[in-house]
Amino acid sequence: HVTMNPGTEGGGMETVVGDNCLFMVASHVAHDCFIGNGVIMANNATLGGHVTVGDHAVIGGLAAVHQFVRIGAHAVIGGMSGVESDVIPFGRVKGERAFLAGLNLIGLERRGFTKDQIKALQRAFNQLFGGEGTMEQRLEDVEQDFINDQLVMDVIKFAREKTRFPLCQPPKKAA
Repeated sequence: HVTMNPGTEGGGMETVVGDNCLFMVASHVAHDCFIGNGVIMANNATLGGHVTVGDHAVIGGLAAVHQFVRIGAHAVIGGMSGVESDVIPFGRVKGERAFLAGLNLIGLERRGFTKDQIKALQRAFNQLFGGEGTMEQRLEDVEQDFINDQLVMDVIKFAREKTRFPLCQPPKKAA
């Protein structure tokens, strides 16, 4: 009771699903999706067409991902979330209109990332999404500060490869 659609002429005629994925009851993969290895889609999770999902991402039950959105590696999408923006690698999003709620700390621990790696990702996240200036300025600052950290560089690379949609952001704080 899972649906996976083939690629279309307009999308390169390919829907690609990686190894060791788990698709629970009624999950749906639309046309022209690219799904990495070790991805989990819980019951009734749905991907619109042309969605890209990175390795080891988890998409919670009843979550819906808008067409052409990118989900980064090791990200987690909370159940019943509507995802309309790209989700950074290692990100955690939730909400009816999904917002970036932090990093997937539990998933990172479970996947064997070290405490030092997680702390560095957390510092970079705080600087990238809580700092001053434009997003481009913050990307440059984080890149300079974490130039030797491959995990942070993966986030920077993903952010700079923006396609149709902006990055999913934390909720705006009341002034």
